Amino acid sequence: MIPPGETIGILGGGQLGRMIALAAAQLGYRCHIYAPEGDPIAADVAAQFTQGAFDDTAALAAFAANCGVVTYEFENVPVAPLAAITPHAPLYPPARALEVAQDRVNEKRFVDALGGRTAPWQAVDSEADLAAAMAAIGTPGILKTRRDGYDGKGQWRIMTAEQGQALDLPDVPLIYEGFVDFFGEFSVILVRGGDGAIAFWDSAHNHHVDGILARSTVPAPAAIAAQVAAARVLAGKVADALDYVGVLTLEFFATDHGPVFNEMAPRVHNSGHWTIEGALTSQFENHVRAICGLPLGATALAARGTVMDNLIGDAAHDWATILSDPANHLHLYGKAAVLPGRKMGHVTRLIL
Repeated sequence: MIPPGETIGILGGGQLGRMIALAAAQLGYRCHIYAPEGDPIAADVAAQFTQGAFDDTAALAAFAANCGVVTYEFENVPVAPLAAITPHAPLYPPARALEVAQDRVNEKRFVDALGGRTAPWQAVDSEADLAAAMAAIGTPGILKTRRDGYDGKGQWRIMTAEQGQALDLPDVPLIYEGFVDFFGEFSVILVRGGDGAIAFWDSAHNHHVDGILARSTVPAPAAIAAQVAAARVLAGKVADALDYVGVLTLEFFATDHGPVFNEMAPRVHNSGHWTIEGALTSQFENHVRAICGLPLGATALAARGTVMDNLIGDAAHDWATILSDPANHLHLYGKAAVLPGRKMGHVTRLIL
């Protein structure tokens, strides 16, 4: 157990790290942010900040030596340099979770082996591979980079084989996935303690615009909620197979034939922001509890339901209008530059 008063190291300086640090402070912990950028928003609410590259093993070791436990706020931290951390402090979630989640082919193989249902897929490393994948799976489909893509980035919709043949492929490993005929999207967010205990939050119905999450609604419609139990079984298998500690998110398509796994995130997740006001214990607090070895908090709804809307780009300028409704809970992340497609904050409303 890492007692309150100790320091939690957080790799990454974005809004997820910021919200983890806020939850940690409530429990009496200090947070130390490690990030390559010079002025990360998470550092605004943390006790310490170290600027360093994620592949600088000497800097990582020095950082970890001043922490009781280390976690991360996004899944694209290079795995190999993390070996410099573990002689000094435990790392949760484990690095194995990053190895799986960082590569879409590894992720699909991992979930397939656990009996999960995924979209039909094939690895693509050449034009010939893409042609073979389109022939085997059919079109339409989606070509994705195996690594680093998020919020719709690094993805190309291919409606016909001719369109695929005309693509100028990037010189990176790719994956081709067949389209899934779905009527809704939802996420399963769980927290797993070091003792193997697992707790789930209610699953949100997620609505995306241009590949970016726009709204999460809890509870989900009945047709989606009916598929949550089966999705939780897979999520539990994933967590157990990874010997996971912390908050884990799996995203699913709801289809006429049951849930289809889309992707996983070994961290707190945008579709769980509603839990700050909408659950008895937020995903951020329970992440801190889990990685520090504390008892997990209750995950039940704090109201009949919650709606969470992301504030994308210029939408953050509407803060005065948002606050004019006393029922709104506004969260602004403190980002200096307002850019199209950039998540600047979110707002939640409880359904009483």
